[in-house]
Amino acid sequence: MNHFQQAKQATRNIISLNNETINLALTSLADALIKNTDFMLTENQKDLDRMDKADPKYDRLQLTTERIKAIADDVKNVVILANPLGNVINERTLPNNLNIKKVRVPLGVVGVIYEARPNVTVDVFSLCFKTGNVAILKGGSDAEFSNLAIVKVIHEVLEKHQINKDVLTLLPADRSATEALLNAVGFVDVLIPRGSQSLINYVRKNSKIPVIETGAGIVHTFFDATGNLEKGQQIIANAKTRRVSVCNALDCALIHQNRLADIPKLLSPLADKNVELYADEASYALLKDTYPSSLLHQATPAHFGTEFLSLKLAVKVVRDIEEALDHIAAHSSKHSEAIISEDAANITLFLNQVDAAAVYANVSTAFTDGAQFGLGAEIGISTQKLHARGPMALEELTSYKWLVIGDGQVRN
Repeated sequence: MNHFQQAKQATRNIISLNNETINLALTSLADALIKNTDFMLTENQKDLDRMDKADPKYDRLQLTTERIKAIADDVKNVVILANPLGNVINERTLPNNLNIKKVRVPLGVVGVIYEARPNVTVDVFSLCFKTGNVAILKGGSDAEFSNLAIVKVIHEVLEKHQINKDVLTLLPADRSATEALLNAVGFVDVLIPRGSQSLINYVRKNSKIPVIETGAGIVHTFFDATGNLEKGQQIIANAKTRRVSVCNALDCALIHQNRLADIPKLLSPLADKNVELYADEASYALLKDTYPSSLLHQATPAHFGTEFLSLKLAVKVVRDIEEALDHIAAHSSKHSEAIISEDAANITLFLNQVDAAAVYANVSTAFTDGAQFGLGAEIGISTQKLHARGPMALEELTSYKWLVIGDGQVRN
């Protein structure tokens, strides 16, 4: 049998595991990740040695002792979360005495195509395993050694607990494996791409398998006329610089024209982090005498609607909240958007009108994350509207089926 046939067959094995066995194996995995830190760091370095440090993907690719511990902690978080499998969504007894239940079940075989993010390997496995799904992973060649090392650790844990290793498959890193996965009709139930917009577009256009998009993040924060300056400084700096290579990082600051005089102070913390600003005409005029000239550039239309994934930020002055909403509607990837304001009416307007998976008021967009939302780890951030939206975790990896129980009823 090939990988896809083995994965399909493994769905019958994994669904027979009870929650106690699943949690025990995941707890063992968390311990094994820590125990094998040196091995994984050595393999990760082989990948890092092949990548330019200036590449935005370098930070995503890099594992550290601290990051491995955080990955293990996420696995432990998944262990303590309630398993949604078998939950009765609703139940009714009809006049003909048919008892009908709508019950949560696994999606089946979940395929994930992703780029240079080895943490995804663990996140996907732990969430799929907890929810009775078989995972088929297609990582990028940039992270080949890292992914192989992590999967080796996972398979050793599965063997230790006498669980079929086919509940997790890592496909070869070459392009032909991607094509095979896109065409695995009848074997793979859903496909989830994680990575650049070009990867997501390619999968959407070429997959014969249903796709859940975890889109790129073109993220805005609007500083309103009533925005608190101190809050604004902290939120914008955190959203932009906490970790620049992630999809919830800030790409564009929109600033109300009534706060023109505050722009230099509002953005001053970014200079300490060497953030390059691409400022429109109004903001450039105010920043040219206060912001480091080597980090300040005049914006072009192309800078708005760009996911930078680096220490770069577009800045635009808007006349009011309506222009901010129009700009976001035109340029957003529907991932994460924020307003900084003390005006309750404007906050309500923003929260109601912005079409995105996560919309914030007076909070950094850095919180768009499954663990931060209390969901444990995450498969990704879905930017579409069908089936799942926002951080995808346990519940989003389930579907449902109808259980109909009777006592000999036939239909007239």
